[in-house]
Amino acid sequence: ADAEDLVQETFLKGFRSYHTFKHGTNLKAWLYRILTNSYINNYRKKGRRPQEVELGELEDVYLFKRLHTSSSTGGATASAEDEALNRFTNPLIRTAVEELPETFRLPVLLADVEGFSYKEIAEIMDVPIGTVMSRLHRGRKALQKQLYELAEERGLV
Repeated sequence: ADAEDLVQETFLKGFRSYHTFKHGTNLKAWLYRILTNSYINNYRKKGRRPQEVELGELEDVYLFKRLHTSSSTGGATASAEDEALNRFTNPLIRTAVEELPETFRLPVLLADVEGFSYKEIAEIMDVPIGTVMSRLHRGRKALQKQLYELAEERGLV
């Protein structure tokens, strides 16, 4: 339900601020930027206030969290980043991607998993295209190093 709410909020914000959209630019990247900002704002808002649960529901929440963390598939509450990471079938690759610093992980996911162009990623992240290229290069190099070390540990190299 969180993902559906996020998409609905994105389209509402996009509709309300459509007058700010510059025609001739990438609508998909513009909407994705709104989605990303909305997700970050909601994440920060949730972090500032404690979770409220009725005492009777406490056991159900505990069981849900236990089941959710033990299952390898994403649930309805998975974020867009979690959904992208779930596409990796090998848990070692998923772990290696998750361990990348956020500044490198996001460009790698947007380019290599979601298939966005450098220009689209620059618009989504609101950074110059050169920054995207640099972060993508560094992120891929860090990922390559982590995967090589894992392969060495397992005797594959």
